[in-house]
Amino acid sequence: MAERAGAHWGPEKREITIVGYDPAWPATFRRHAERVTRALGATALDIEHIGSTSVPDLAAKPIVDMLVVVPDAADEDAYRPQFEAAGYVLRVREPEFEQHRMFRTPERDVHVHVFSAGSREGARLLTFRDRLRTHPHDRQRYEDTKRELATRSWPDMNAYAQAKTDVIEAILAHAAAAHSAAADARRSADSPP
Repeated sequence: MAERAGAHWGPEKREITIVGYDPAWPATFRRHAERVTRALGATALDIEHIGSTSVPDLAAKPIVDMLVVVPDAADEDAYRPQFEAAGYVLRVREPEFEQHRMFRTPERDVHVHVFSAGSREGARLLTFRDRLRTHPHDRQRYEDTKRELATRSWPDMNAYAQAKTDVIEAILAHAAAAHSAAADARRSADSPP
């Protein structure tokens, strides 16, 4: 979610189209999660539906994003051949960004983000998803931002993604503050009078 450079196989200008929530997105995720599970076996430690398509009632680009956690994302030999045999194409390699890799379908309708176990970014992606799922105000703020940004022309998908950073960070700050307040309340309740 933060600005970063990496090995992207060339800039890619794509039209940014935001569509209303599609109840078929979770089924698409499940089909691909099964495909990845069959391909990677025990190498896939966790598979999660992330991004806007994972949030009911949130408008999104019609691209299903997945998080796949592996023991060590830097060790591509442990998973890249299996992804490719299952029909996914490596699109992004960012060793400087927690060893992030992104595979996608040839149709470009499913993006699979690979991170190592314990990665900070993997946790942030799940926190952001969960916050949007449970806080309609933040969900609407994010949707409004995306819809407004989609009306602009962007040189590539990374520029569009970077333009969302401020609102994403603000929503993550809300989630962190709520988590901290809940932890304080639990500690207070557990303290003897």
